[in-house]
Amino acid sequence: MTRRFALIIDPVDASEERADFAETFTVVDAAAPALSVGELSTQRGDGVFESIGVVDGHAQEVIPHLERLANSARLCDLPVPHQEQWRQAVAVAASECPAGESVIKLILSRGVEHGPTPTAWVTAAPASDFTKVRQVGIKVVTLDRGYGLDVAERAPWLLLGAKTLSYAVNMAALREAHRRGADDAIFLSSDGFVLEAPTASLILRFGDRFTTPAPTGGILHGTTQLSVYEHLAENGLDAGYDRIPASDLPRADAAWLVSSVRLAAPITTIDDVDVPVDHALTSELNHYLLSPRD
Repeated sequence: MTRRFALIIDPVDASEERADFAETFTVVDAAAPALSVGELSTQRGDGVFESIGVVDGHAQEVIPHLERLANSARLCDLPVPHQEQWRQAVAVAASECPAGESVIKLILSRGVEHGPTPTAWVTAAPASDFTKVRQVGIKVVTLDRGYGLDVAERAPWLLLGAKTLSYAVNMAALREAHRRGADDAIFLSSDGFVLEAPTASLILRFGDRFTTPAPTGGILHGTTQLSVYEHLAENGLDAGYDRIPASDLPRADAAWLVSSVRLAAPITTIDDVDVPVDHALTSELNHYLLSPRD
């Protein structure tokens, strides 16, 4: 697929029950104009989104992504998306994806300023080739996020637990990481605890135990991290959640950034300190993450 595929969705009431939502989709050329200049997603980033990995035409972890989209919508006071309508839209988009890896994006915005309804659409496009990154690994730096670990409770209006379209800070963090000679970043709370990456979840291994920062403090609970944890548990491995001091990072016996499209990227250095790479387990994780998963 060289072109991008897009569906504009006519949002329906979340309480509406029906078997077929095909008439609520409008197929458009993603390269052609489709949104109003008054669309608040472009003016203010006022909306939420999800990115779903697609492997050989199979959309991965659709329901967890839709559940997280709904949670983000609730946090942002947006209408809760009708899960079955969006599931069918994802199925249509996935059917347009060829063999190999693609990415489907789900977007729900406030809509046109002073308009009566939100705007919703789904796109599908080829994914970048992350084969080398999964094999060779990435260098990361730590960046102060500027908030304490309790900020989500003290200031829920910051929407730190929602996956919003306001991604300027995340992109700025990646640019800063590149300026420092790294590939990615890990956010730290201002009181010295490990959070997440700008577009990924962090998994660390200490001895025989795997851990990730607890999904509090404004951390977005990663769908890929949850899937990896299911795989680890099925193999009898200990995986849990902790408050992780930043001082523990150099002690990690292995570390990964995991996300829906890049999958499991092993970390080779953190702030120029070498981190051991478990090549065998990384290969196993990516083999699992590339298998069909619902």
